Amino acid sequence: MTNPEVAVLQLGILVFVIMLGFPVAFTLMALGIGFGFYAYYEADMFARTFARLAGEDPGFFAGIWAYFRALLANRVFDLFVNRTYSVMSNDVLTAIPLFLFMGYIVERANIVNRLFRSLQIAARNLPGSLAVAALITCALFATATGIVGAVVTLLGLLALPSMLRARYDIPFATGAICAGGCLGILIPPSIMLIVYGATAGVSVVRLYAGALIPGFLLAGIYVIYVVTRAYLNPKLAPKIPDEEVAHISGLQIFGMLLTSFFPLFILIMAVLGAILFGLATPSEAAALGALGGLVLAAAYRALTWERLQESVYLTVRTTAMVCWLFVGSGIFASVFAYLGGQEVIGNFVVGLDLSPLQFLLLAQVIIFLLGWPLEWTEIIIIFVPIFLPLLAHFQIDPLLFGILIALNLQTAFLSPPMAMSAYYLKGISPPEVRLAQIFNGCMPYMVLVVLAMVVVYVFPATIYWLPGLVYGR
Repeated sequence: MTNPEVAVLQLGILVFVIMLGFPVAFTLMALGIGFGFYAYYEADMFARTFARLAGEDPGFFAGIWAYFRALLANRVFDLFVNRTYSVMSNDVLTAIPLFLFMGYIVERANIVNRLFRSLQIAARNLPGSLAVAALITCALFATATGIVGAVVTLLGLLALPSMLRARYDIPFATGAICAGGCLGILIPPSIMLIVYGATAGVSVVRLYAGALIPGFLLAGIYVIYVVTRAYLNPKLAPKIPDEEVAHISGLQIFGMLLTSFFPLFILIMAVLGAILFGLATPSEAAALGALGGLVLAAAYRALTWERLQESVYLTVRTTAMVCWLFVGSGIFASVFAYLGGQEVIGNFVVGLDLSPLQFLLLAQVIIFLLGWPLEWTEIIIIFVPIFLPLLAHFQIDPLLFGILIALNLQTAFLSPPMAMSAYYLKGISPPEVRLAQIFNGCMPYMVLVVLAMVVVYVFPATIYWLPGLVYGR
């Protein structure tokens, strides 16, 4: 078996083992070190190392110990240490725990509860007002946390009971919550964009600027869809009875928004503004966001020791998962490339004689299919690097490619049979809400995501206008 064939076997085993449910990070490290030991094994060097070690301390047990020390002289272990150090010393990745902490502390301060209630009343005259309020709340909260499970679960607890009491159609209600909860993958300050930037070597600042318009474009398409469907078929989303909100004045509504919407909006805009206008690096802006989250929680008198402990614990757990994924994928990718696997795939794709558009379609279809069994972290860290070396051949900008992936990954959380956002919502839904109904509610939003991807590709100014305006070409 030649080295390229071994590399293909390595990739095949990885996919198979992940499908069995093994932890991805440790699977990557195990396969990387195992195949790397074979890739970097040099018989002559092993023999010389063993002879030198055995000669220094002769004897049976000393010889066995020398044998194992000679095995450990394999360069794959140096690769493991170096990749671990490079991940831990990456300044860009410092922003991840800080943004996560901001999201977790905001979530536990009950700010989202106030936000949804105020938006629900403010949008009361719109068709499908509860769904619109849920989408806007999801978009805003998703930018603060970027964690799909947290957003869908929290909005499911807050918005779904209100929709069911108002006799909303179940697929209509659940679809809006699932789709809105995925927006944090795309809208800055997105954790996914930080991970993609670190993987692809693309400026996170430019990624944020490029993703801003497509992110709010997709959120706007969602809102237009909800309002249009509710207007054409009022039975899907009955209007809130006037007696429930008639006693609330416009001034009172403004006051509710002032204490819920504006503080969180100002915090997010301050973080994004500091990044986009070069006032702070992503890590420094993330530190500002974490501090702002603490201040907001304290202002709402929701900053308790228990909530702080929970936020720190969840931040450390999620950050450790991402960092070890980076370590594992670095080892795996290095060995895979050393064995010639990257060259095999590159030659195969180039041999297909695809146009840039066809290559983009092929890559996006593969990423869409990978989104069924895998989380976005595994897709970005493991599989996207396979496509990155081919971008130059097809003259595709990594910035455009990254934004299209961020849009595409929305579908990964919405597409049956492995629509994770649907499972998150089902886990906290009443028994009468069936999983099939949630799937049905998600399907239209997958079409809307594809529509947004087409718009972004046909009108690339949606991506390039803001980075060009702020940073130039």
